[in-house]
Amino acid sequence: MAIACLFWLVLVAVYDCRKRRVPNWLVLAGALTALAALVLGAQPFGTDWRAALLGMLAGFLLIAFYATGLMGAGDVKFAGALGLWVGLSALIPIWIGASLLASAHSVLWLALKRWPFFPRLALMLAGPSRTPESGVPTRRIRIIPYAAYLALTAAAWMVWGRQS
Repeated sequence: MAIACLFWLVLVAVYDCRKRRVPNWLVLAGALTALAALVLGAQPFGTDWRAALLGMLAGFLLIAFYATGLMGAGDVKFAGALGLWVGLSALIPIWIGASLLASAHSVLWLALKRWPFFPRLALMLAGPSRTPESGVPTRRIRIIPYAAYLALTAAAWMVWGRQS
């Protein structure tokens, strides 16, 4: 099941980097797989039901960041599903690591926007361009692929952070 989780994390990271969104079907697939692992007793990270549910609830607490416009809804839902996999005790350092990566992303993007020495890198960091359709109001463009950073940090935790 650890391979299934890692595959899911890679899919989320790639999708979020390319589209700057995480689709509901992808979040649901990860959450259902995590629940199946818990039910079957095949949870690869030693997370029990209590820790998994607390991790999911903690992930959904990020809704405060969505309410203030700092995160997308997909990022919050992904954090909740990720909490089912890793539990509360691992979700907190994963969240901190992802926040540091997202901060570095935004600082680099702002610097490149201000001093355009590498315009292609600035465009890549900004994500895909969205052209508004006539008569349809544009949504706020998300620069930071936060779910991707959560997924990458979780994958790094899976590989290196759990080794004691």
